[in-house]
Amino acid sequence: MSQNQPEANSPTKKAAEGLNPALTRNIDAIMERRRESARSASLEERAAAAISKFAGSMMFVYIHIVFFGLWIGINVGWLPIIPPWDPSLVVLAMEASVEAIFLSTFVLINQNRMAAEDNIRADLDLQVSLLNEHETTRLIELVSAIARKLDIHTEADDELSELERDVSPEAVMDRIADAEEKAEV
Repeated sequence: MSQNQPEANSPTKKAAEGLNPALTRNIDAIMERRRESARSASLEERAAAAISKFAGSMMFVYIHIVFFGLWIGINVGWLPIIPPWDPSLVVLAMEASVEAIFLSTFVLINQNRMAAEDNIRADLDLQVSLLNEHETTRLIELVSAIARKLDIHTEADDELSELERDVSPEAVMDRIADAEEKAEV
């Protein structure tokens, strides 16, 4: 790569219209991670995702309207094109039940995979938030030190000691757990 050409992941890469380079890099990284996740999915996970996607489409609804409509029409005698084979519609009900069992299983498999991906994103969000909080705390300490050095007093001086303390994620989670326990009682 030449010295004048920025790296693909560089924040100085030319951004799309209306986006800054860092945001463009982040979007590219997220999309690459999604592609990587899709590539690493097992055959069963890909099949479940494809079936769930199709089952959630209007084409699936149209096919079922035609299929069930013909089945019912023929078996109750409205369409005498062939003799009825399921006049009580018990076989149709059984087929619909079996289909529902399999479809719900495919949807659950897909939801489990998506939940695992959501957990990873939530962990990333938490890490970024904690890093942001830490950096903000350090900036407050720096600005506060500069203000003290320049002997500048503000209305926020009373809050500074609290803002200069790092937040302990464990303490926050413990406090949330305590509050949830009290709410359940």
